[in-house]
Amino acid sequence: MSEQPSGNYYDKYHTRNPVARWLVEGFLRNFEDLALLQPGRTAVEVGCGEGELSMRLARAGFQVSGHDIAPAAIAEARKRVAAAGLSIEFNVAALATVANSVRAPLVVCCEVLEHLDDPEAGLDDLACMSESWLLVSVPREPLWRALNLCRGRYVGDFGNTPGHVNHWSSTSFLRFLERRFEVYSVRRPLPWTMALCRRR
Repeated sequence: MSEQPSGNYYDKYHTRNPVARWLVEGFLRNFEDLALLQPGRTAVEVGCGEGELSMRLARAGFQVSGHDIAPAAIAEARKRVAAAGLSIEFNVAALATVANSVRAPLVVCCEVLEHLDDPEAGLDDLACMSESWLLVSVPREPLWRALNLCRGRYVGDFGNTPGHVNHWSSTSFLRFLERRFEVYSVRRPLPWTMALCRRR
C-alpha cells in the first residue's frame, strides 16, 4: 500500500447516493457501538483517510490521533477537524512507520488490510501498536464484488475494487485475526465484516 489506489479514493461518508448512504450509516452505527464496548478512551487510527472515524471517536470523548499514507487525505482531514472545532493530530505515515513509535489502548484500522501486499505483517504491526484492543473492518467477500457487479462497476475485474489485493469472507477474516488477537465482538453491516478484538 505504497500509494492511494487508483479509482478508490472518494468520500464515501458523504455520498449522495441513497443506497450507499444507507449502507454507510449501518457501518458507522456498528463502528460506534463496537468502539464503546471497550473501556479505553484513547485511540489511534491508521488509514484514517479524511478523518471521519477519528472525528466520530473524538466527539464520543476519545483522545485520537490519525495516520494515513495519502497527503491529500490528511490535508482534508485537518481542514475538517479545524472546521469542526475538534482537537485531533493527523500525520502522513504508513502503517509500518506508525507501528515503530505509536502505542494506544485502542487501535482502529478500517478498510486498510485489503490493500496491503503483506497483510500478515500488517496484522503484526497492529498487534505491536495495540496495548489492548483493535477495531478493524474489511469488505465482506464475495458479497462486495457481487454488489459492485450489480451496479455495473469494475466488470472487467469481476467486481474487484481497484487496490483490493486481499479478499476475505467473514469466516476467513476472523480466522486471520485470531493469529494475533482474540475476537471479542463481530458485526456484519452490509457489505463489511467488522470486529473488536483483544490482543493476545
